Amino acid sequence: MNFIHLQEFKESTRHSKIEKAALPKKAIFALSQHTGAPSDPVVNIGDVVKTGSLIARSKGFISSNLHSSISGRVVAVENSPHPIIGVFTAIVIESDGQDIKAFSEPGRDISNISKEDIANIVKEAGIVGLGGAAFPTSVKLNPPAGKKIDTLIINGAECEPFLTCDYRLMLEKPKEIILGARLIAKALGVKDVIIGIEDNKLDAIEALGSALFRMPLDYARDRKGEGCKVKAVKLRTRYPQGGEKQLIKTLLNREVPSGGLPLDIGCVVNNVQTVFSVYEAVYFGKPLYERVITVSGSFLKKPKNLLTRIGTPIKELLESCGMDARQDIYKIIMGGPMTGVAQYNLEAPVIKGTSGILVLGKGFSAPSQELDCIRCSRCIEACPVGMMPCLLGVAARKNRFDIASTYNPFDCIECGACGYVCPSNIELVQLIKLTKAKLKLHSLH
Repeated sequence: MNFIHLQEFKESTRHSKIEKAALPKKAIFALSQHTGAPSDPVVNIGDVVKTGSLIARSKGFISSNLHSSISGRVVAVENSPHPIIGVFTAIVIESDGQDIKAFSEPGRDISNISKEDIANIVKEAGIVGLGGAAFPTSVKLNPPAGKKIDTLIINGAECEPFLTCDYRLMLEKPKEIILGARLIAKALGVKDVIIGIEDNKLDAIEALGSALFRMPLDYARDRKGEGCKVKAVKLRTRYPQGGEKQLIKTLLNREVPSGGLPLDIGCVVNNVQTVFSVYEAVYFGKPLYERVITVSGSFLKKPKNLLTRIGTPIKELLESCGMDARQDIYKIIMGGPMTGVAQYNLEAPVIKGTSGILVLGKGFSAPSQELDCIRCSRCIEACPVGMMPCLLGVAARKNRFDIASTYNPFDCIECGACGYVCPSNIELVQLIKLTKAKLKLHSLH
């Protein structure tokens, strides 16, 4: 399996403890912010809601509930800026500034909790994968009959440059992450839990290891004596090790088949923030309405790791970090620099899958001139899934998507490694994304 090594750019927020972002004056909740079907609104204009109130219900098996992150009044259900797909229907809520909670559980006794209870709580809480893909977590907790899961992997690699939100969470909430991991292991019926962390985060490995050592064995077992074994494993720092298929290969030497899923080889992978959200939902009844994100890059006086309410406009976060709008900003990205999406409207909100907001200056601009492919094969060497991006790119350029389809474009994890190493500056990832879109559109007809 192939990897590349990137400059990290993590120092500006590496030592920044997680701070609570200010409540947004107005929150925008896109109905599509997870993999699968958009959620359906259950509120109307004029309704008063609390923090944690259900405002949209999941629609179908692969979908997710959506909860308000503030208390206030619903003022609109309309098309609004979306950070990934441009525009989508959203529920707009105006804050009353009071942050009145819709839940108040002091702490649930989980000693007799069943795996079905855990899965149902996770589903009702609207928890999705917080590593970026935003796949509904409850679906992962209900593998199809005949799929035996033997290992749960917790993804703490965080291999994208700039991002340190997962790292800070592992430092500051190690016990809670371990308890969340054990809940997911119980729901899946697995005995082995591995937390994979890259070796540029040795103190996070130490924090989790120390928490495991201090935690009584009783925490790992319920009244029936059932439990699991959790261990933190150090990984070499390289990109894109945070991809779930790459992490499985590194930790277990198993390969997910082309077109397959981790559950096909007995694994489930969850991000550390997802696991923490499961802990909060099961122990305290807290829905997913906030997450930690990294705000970093150029022209920021105070880069931070912020516990941010879902629906907060990007502009408010940048202002809180002291962005100098007078500077020559090249690009503002939601996510990491390799897989993130450039933003054209700073009124677009944070969604569940948002891991970072990056402000990049001209020094990060890509070369403007694209040259002809020289068949150097560097993109093939860099591809972590063994594809041939250069040939797929040529086919896409010629609008021969029938030929492009033979190169397994849907195996692409869109990590950007191929374009990063290309000496001809060819936008290979964009060509692969175009191919996927064209093939999906063709399949609908």
